[in-house]
Amino acid sequence: MIPLSVLDLVPVREGGTVAEALAETAALAKVAEDLGYSRFWVAEHHGMEGIAGGATAVVLAHVGHATSTIRIGAGGIMLPNHNPFVIAEQFGTLDALFPGRIDLGLGRAPGADSRIAQALRKDLMRASESFPQDVVELQARFAGTPPQAVVATPGAGAAVEMWILGSSLFGASLAAHLGMPFAFASHFAPAHLDAALHLYRERFEPSATLDRPHVMAAMTVIAADTDEDAVLLASSLDQSFVALRSGRPGKLRPPVPGYRESLPPEQRAGLEFMRQASAVGAPTKVRADMLAFIARTGADEVIVAGNVWDPLARQRSLQLTMEALRDPLPA
Repeated sequence: MIPLSVLDLVPVREGGTVAEALAETAALAKVAEDLGYSRFWVAEHHGMEGIAGGATAVVLAHVGHATSTIRIGAGGIMLPNHNPFVIAEQFGTLDALFPGRIDLGLGRAPGADSRIAQALRKDLMRASESFPQDVVELQARFAGTPPQAVVATPGAGAAVEMWILGSSLFGASLAAHLGMPFAFASHFAPAHLDAALHLYRERFEPSATLDRPHVMAAMTVIAADTDEDAVLLASSLDQSFVALRSGRPGKLRPPVPGYRESLPPEQRAGLEFMRQASAVGAPTKVRADMLAFIARTGADEVIVAGNVWDPLARQRSLQLTMEALRDPLPA
């Protein structure tokens, strides 16, 4: 069976608190570990009241203490928001706390607007342009070679598994050039999925850490006992997408029956576009849609995303998804 992983945004529910969101994420990670998921990743976002993962390394320490074997990591750290030395220290610390379990996915998009850039005191446009050099510097700080004038401690010698994240051809090209594993954000940016994976595999250059291309593709996956129940659960995610695109992001809202049908055609079309890489339904439908996606992409791993308002329903979704994919894949 292809390895499955989980991407979590640490969603803050309408009527809920940040403290509750953090506790729910830790509980979800433990469930994912018990079910046999390979990785549990948290994404960096800033200035959004419905997402509590901004201090990503701190959240990962919280998740690490709630689990014992599952790999934990950032999916990802938006490197233009930081400098490589600080990230080396943070993830070197995580590696010391949870040895052999730490992943570091790196993204070029700042994940922030001009207000956040000002708050971070960063020129994000310039920082984005130096992303390739910063990735190489971060690799060197973990490796300890070439010798650094100031050694990151913790950091130097840490066995952190580094990934390039992407939603375009740029990330695919950089991952190929550096010989790094590549994770594509097809759950929210599916437009360039096929072209990016083709380019990555075609241009891949083996490195000291990876001898062949390795792809993880993201899907929105929400499973329930019936198709109708899953569609209802997914309406919370639909509401978040519409609110974000309308410039009114907020906390994760409860599900609304018939939500999609209530929208004007252009908003429904936007949701359909986003659902190109998705599996929403009962286990039979989830299995069929995921197998079709795996066949299309040739992915080595799949990471599942999908905020659900009810934490127990999200846990149940992970259970049903794993059970749906547990049978051997067809030859």
